[in-house]
Amino acid sequence: MQMQRLYSLTRQAIDDYQLIQDGDRIAVGISGGKDSLTLLYALHGLQRFYPKRFELQAITVDLGYNGFDLDPVKTLCERFLVPYTIISTDIGKILFQVRKESNPCSLCAKLRKGALNKAALELGCNKVAYAHHRDDVIETVLLSLMYEGRFYTFAPETYLDRTGLTVIRPMIYISEADVIGFRNRYGLPVCKNPCPADGFTKREYVKKLTKSLVAENPQFKDNLFHAVTTGSIPGWSVRHPAVDPEA
Repeated sequence: MQMQRLYSLTRQAIDDYQLIQDGDRIAVGISGGKDSLTLLYALHGLQRFYPKRFELQAITVDLGYNGFDLDPVKTLCERFLVPYTIISTDIGKILFQVRKESNPCSLCAKLRKGALNKAALELGCNKVAYAHHRDDVIETVLLSLMYEGRFYTFAPETYLDRTGLTVIRPMIYISEADVIGFRNRYGLPVCKNPCPADGFTKREYVKKLTKSLVAENPQFKDNLFHAVTTGSIPGWSVRHPAVDPEA
């Protein structure tokens, strides 16, 4: 994926769901992976020509794993002139040494989001940008169908009632294949995920399942994404944010 396509698809999602307003200060959650770094590139680029003015604040929640080197991310943020904050936590220790979780992903996500939201508020942000892409939307639908018995996925924009923050997902029109292509073309400084559960999660299982379904029906992803955008999932068929009162 070339830079111009990244800008175009990101801007389309922002315009379609009115994700950015004048004066927003947006915390960009940076895991160090390809998705979050692509999001940083997209929002930094759009800052230069998007008609609504906004500020960026990059934040990484460090889970406390040994050998997690964030220096390449620091260098990128310095080049982009985007302020960068690292939040040190013991989340990894809590998950694998204290609680010894066999299925740690749900609790990990909750703890990471809590730390990210707290930091975003302290840094004066009113919005938090997540790097969920089109494939994440589709895989979340399948996870919900298989393990919860409902047709659901996250919304492009979600208002967090308890904190007053708004979560936005500007990459919902971008496929994972495009992100991989962008990473390779522009040499993103991806930091290896040190999580012991990486590659052994339910989401990884659904990712492989999706590939097999696409092999049988090449239109599978397009059809499922169309079902999301035209269905009754909150925040998709109407242009106002879903509300999460528990967040």
